[in-house]
Amino acid sequence: MLESPRVEKMPIQDREFSRRIRMEGIANLDRCYQCSTCSNGCPVAYAMDYYPHQLIHMIQLGLKEKVLQSRTIWVCVSCETCATRCPNEIDIVRLMDVFRQESLREGFKSSIDEIPQFHKVFMKEIQKRGRVHELRLVFRYKLKTGDFFSFKKICEDASLGLRVFYKGKLKLLSPKIRGQKEVKGIFKEVLHEK
Repeated sequence: MLESPRVEKMPIQDREFSRRIRMEGIANLDRCYQCSTCSNGCPVAYAMDYYPHQLIHMIQLGLKEKVLQSRTIWVCVSCETCATRCPNEIDIVRLMDVFRQESLREGFKSSIDEIPQFHKVFMKEIQKRGRVHELRLVFRYKLKTGDFFSFKKICEDASLGLRVFYKGKLKLLSPKIRGQKEVKGIFKEVLHEK
């Protein structure tokens, strides 16, 4: 006797999401014909739950929740291999940035919470100081994730930190930068703050 196929419920479609993404300056999404060149060239595709070409298709279908909860948007390293190889010149890297911001704005949880946490701390450091001071970044990230409280982890981090410090790659004090006020202004404008 044949077993009947399992029917899955279709996720809620959000056509407004698709329109909003296009308004962010990524207007040529409809030109994607699913050649998967972006996915085939991606050096971190092995760690993604959906490949880049699949995410574009999901946007076209209006599957907002699936896109914004995917680990793909956080695993993408913005190397631009996908955008460079795309025959239709779709700016997939910009698309991933938009997805990350939308995901944070709407409070979606990712299956890999550490990366969004790091992203928030990293962007906050740039917003406050105009650049990233690695030591402060690691300290704030560890406090936010509660990763400071494992003795084994502290020893591993200290060992790595000392090696990097001895090679001159880790500065104890954060250097001052020019244009800090301008960087804050850029963040205000982009984040629509008053």
